[in-house]
Amino acid sequence: MALLGVNIDHVATVRQARRTNEPDPVWAAALAELGGADGITLHLREDRRHIQDRDLRILRESVTVKLNLELAAAEDIVAIACEVHPDQATLVPERREEVTTEGGLDVVRHRAAVARAVDQLKAAGIGVSLFLDAEPRQIDLASKLGVEAVELHTGQYAGATPGPAQQAEFETLRKAGKQITDLGMTLHAGHGLTYRNVRPIAEIPHMHELNIGHSIVARAIMVGFERAVRDMRKLLEVGG
Repeated sequence: MALLGVNIDHVATVRQARRTNEPDPVWAAALAELGGADGITLHLREDRRHIQDRDLRILRESVTVKLNLELAAAEDIVAIACEVHPDQATLVPERREEVTTEGGLDVVRHRAAVARAVDQLKAAGIGVSLFLDAEPRQIDLASKLGVEAVELHTGQYAGATPGPAQQAEFETLRKAGKQITDLGMTLHAGHGLTYRNVRPIAEIPHMHELNIGHSIVARAIMVGFERAVRDMRKLLEVGG
């Protein structure tokens, strides 16, 4: 059964729309834990468009499950991570103009910066994951850098038309998942996963963790945060 990491970024997105103090992502994290979340995920972006430094520091003190910090391989953000010490740091690509993360980290192109960030995080005793597209060359290099886990970018699968196109994307992810585990790394996945499409991904062999945010936050507006998390948790239990 895959573990569920709940991404709370978009709770902060709503708050930052008015630059006020609600809704509070710290409160959302507590409700996610009550709903059965195995971890809390948040992305401290360089432009601070949603999660703020204060959120991260309070969450480090209040979260009782795994705290997964997504971050770019930027020196100032890596320094914050090393100071705050999340349980896991997931290195992701980041562009100021994007609405959300648009693809996996290009480790081949940015090897030096990624390697430097990985070494700093590992030296601080933080587990490191890389958010990658399902590309064999990227996954091989992740293994060479000595990271603990790879989170597969599931956006292409999530955006594909149900049927042959989506099945082809699923097969690509399944093969990449096997490569990751064969290389001794832990398999994670996330991006664009919803209550409608998550089951096949949860059933990929050795899938350890799924990180899901937008779909849960969207449902929470209608049914409440704790129930939205619980509904997703049940899907993963059935899938396992």
